[in-house]
Amino acid sequence: MAQVSVIINGRKYQVACDDGQEAHLSRLADYVDKRVGELVAAVGQVGDARLLVMATLLVADELSDAYAELEVLKADGANGTERLAAEESLGATMETLARRIVNVAETLEQSGDAP
Repeated sequence: MAQVSVIINGRKYQVACDDGQEAHLSRLADYVDKRVGELVAAVGQVGDARLLVMATLLVADELSDAYAELEVLKADGANGTERLAAEESLGATMETLARRIVNVAETLEQSGDAP
């Protein structure tokens, strides 16, 4: 198990992670540190615990928004898939009708009833 040293709000923390995940964990810590920095700029230094709770809530809100957007995209994708299937079905029906019209026209031509 790897150990990564991260800095959030000017404080250093040692965090364990799976081997190979060090860079990912560092990026996550940088993101949290950025969010905490934004909070400090807005509300000042109100204590590490309170800042981390506030940052956690902000990140959870962002995650919630991302999940909601994902659901919308999935729904649009399902509608898009249904629409594509309907268009393909309509296309197949039109193709079948076109063949039938051609067959009727050929039959009329062969019988001499065509104009």
